[in-house]
Amino acid sequence: MNDRVIGIIGGMGPEATAALFIKIIKATRVERDQDHFRIVIDCNPKIPDRTAAILGKGESPVPAIVEAGKNLEKMGAEIALIPCNASHYYFNEIQSRLKIPVVNMIAELAVYINKVYPHVKKAGLLATTGTIKASLYQKYMPDLQIICPDPASQEGKVMKAIYGESGIKAGNTGDEPMRLLADAANELIAAGAEVIIAGCTEIGLALKPEHISRPLLDPMDVVAQAIVERLSKMPSGNFT
Repeated sequence: MNDRVIGIIGGMGPEATAALFIKIIKATRVERDQDHFRIVIDCNPKIPDRTAAILGKGESPVPAIVEAGKNLEKMGAEIALIPCNASHYYFNEIQSRLKIPVVNMIAELAVYINKVYPHVKKAGLLATTGTIKASLYQKYMPDLQIICPDPASQEGKVMKAIYGESGIKAGNTGDEPMRLLADAANELIAAGAEVIIAGCTEIGLALKPEHISRPLLDPMDVVAQAIVERLSKMPSGNFT
């Protein structure tokens, strides 16, 4: 039985939070309900926008993220996940203000790529402008050439798919955002990308592996599997 308690600092966005919850459930090998991990979630969609903050156009999300993390600590969470790529810009600050360990989703993806795709040299990145400007993936994957969309595609395709009136954050995970993201991914593939990274937790809600000709790597898939494997093997009381 999996007796650990996992916390999810959610709301960035709400549907991505729900998706991570489901991914953890699907990654856990069980025979009955009681074999699952207990998962506590603070889904706070009022957390300030991370991209706006990184670009200097909005308030820091850190206080609200830390507050959510402390709520999870009070609810008994022993380890936490943040289903938001851009929030990892503030990862060290967030971790320093929480007692429980927070799993770094981007770092986990870097480990996964080194293990599963060791020969890949160029990775295409679909992400918010904040994540791109912060060079988050370059920081955690220094041995990879990270290829990003050109400015026109970044705004007219990727950001439109995420933030547009018919975008994913507006509740649309259908054909329009999928098409925009697939177009942007295909441009990266044409530029030499051997894999495509879904570097925003909303992207995997619309763009699926079958929509493009190269592997689509979603950090949420990787971190869900990683935390389940880690906690299943770990003796009680040991998070080192």
